[in-house]
Amino acid sequence: MLALASTLINQNQFLLHKNPNLNLFTKRNPKSLSIRLSSRLKEPERSPNSEEREEELLRSSISFPVIKARKRVVLVRHGQSTWNEEGRIQGSSNFSVLTKKGEAQAKTSREMLANDAFNVCFASPLNRSKRTAEIIWGTRDDEMIFESGLREIDLYSFQGLLKNEGEKKFGAAFQQWKYDASNFNIDGHYPVKELWSRARNCWTKILAHEGKSILVVAHNAVNQSLVASAMGLGPEYFRLLLQSNCGVSVLDFIPRVEEGTPHICLNRLNQTPSSPIAALNSESRKSYKRIILVCDVSTENNIKVQEAGDCLGAESAPQNVEMKQMPNLQVEYMLSQLNKARNYNLVSINFFYQTKGATDYSQLQPGWLNGVDDEITTQLWTQSEKAWNSILDDLSDEPTSEKNVVVVGHPALHIALLVHCLNLKKELLGSFHLDGGSVSVIDFPNGPAGRGVIRCVNYTAHLGRWAIPVTIN
Repeated sequence: MLALASTLINQNQFLLHKNPNLNLFTKRNPKSLSIRLSSRLKEPERSPNSEEREEELLRSSISFPVIKARKRVVLVRHGQSTWNEEGRIQGSSNFSVLTKKGEAQAKTSREMLANDAFNVCFASPLNRSKRTAEIIWGTRDDEMIFESGLREIDLYSFQGLLKNEGEKKFGAAFQQWKYDASNFNIDGHYPVKELWSRARNCWTKILAHEGKSILVVAHNAVNQSLVASAMGLGPEYFRLLLQSNCGVSVLDFIPRVEEGTPHICLNRLNQTPSSPIAALNSESRKSYKRIILVCDVSTENNIKVQEAGDCLGAESAPQNVEMKQMPNLQVEYMLSQLNKARNYNLVSINFFYQTKGATDYSQLQPGWLNGVDDEITTQLWTQSEKAWNSILDDLSDEPTSEKNVVVVGHPALHIALLVHCLNLKKELLGSFHLDGGSVSVIDFPNGPAGRGVIRCVNYTAHLGRWAIPVTIN
């Protein structure tokens, strides 16, 4: 441990898997960094609010059309617009266009998605999104469909105002838009609730297309609503799933053996060419507290401290490094018991592994936790709940200073932590996917007592694997 601490202190920049191309931590480092390693914990009591959460999820869930084959939908937000640059409220207005930076962002996205074979592109008809879609689509011959339902959120009288003008002119209504957006009312409308309804209609049209690999280019708020509504999350999740300019999010739709609404898995959220660690704010609010989840697929039950150091690497670290360690959660042991006891289940679900009967958990496919035995997921859930609370306690130690907590652990553990962050039920574990070596980031702009904002999920660009939102052949 001392050797690892020395490495971190004496170097200038953190890297994952010793990859020289990774630039997660910039010169603007937080004052304190806490590294926690996944470890063994006793099972705590179940959350007393689980039944209430179940009822809430049932109210906000939607039915999707039956699909016969797996589909992958890749969502992209438009590049920076002139009104983004000015700090002007755009809504569904159509006066702004891409800036030079926005055009460059779209061209970078085109390069990074160049090897993906999409069947169709759905796009918002608004200028900033349409132009982004045209740049990304390039010389492809496949059809582009401009869908009005994919326009940005309708903000009525707010549209066209600078943000400080909106605050002066609308006062309490603007404060509600900032802090209670799901109940925000203007001109007799509830914009966020209307947006969620529109997103559901869009999904019906998108999934009705025969293509298996679908590109959707739209906007910040509408992409948030598409991701959230697909996962059964209501308007109260607005602004909790970040969408940066030209950020890429990926959703997998996996048919059920018994038909009905498909399994839906968030394969990744808000992957951008730039580092998710470099930005220190969420939705224009400075974030002093942050959790960074680094996935490590180990072949042993214990994740060693030195292995964690190798995973993070070091070229530039904060000056003050606080080393912490948690007992092993034995995630791999639980899953190995499942593999022995329920192997017939593993080989019967075609999206479980890339190869039938595989036991390499780095090869797990999106949605694999949907087929895991309830006894195993209950163990994972109850143990990870205690780990989550412990991490939040760590963030609360220094309420006014910047602090990062880095958690290195098995993808199953980190999926559970993401689900806890969003205050969901364990039945939603199968709705997230993480690859080995990936990074996920949670910001707390209002402190650890506030709601966590998911900055990114399953970020892998630093590994040279941008193609992991690969299209389906």
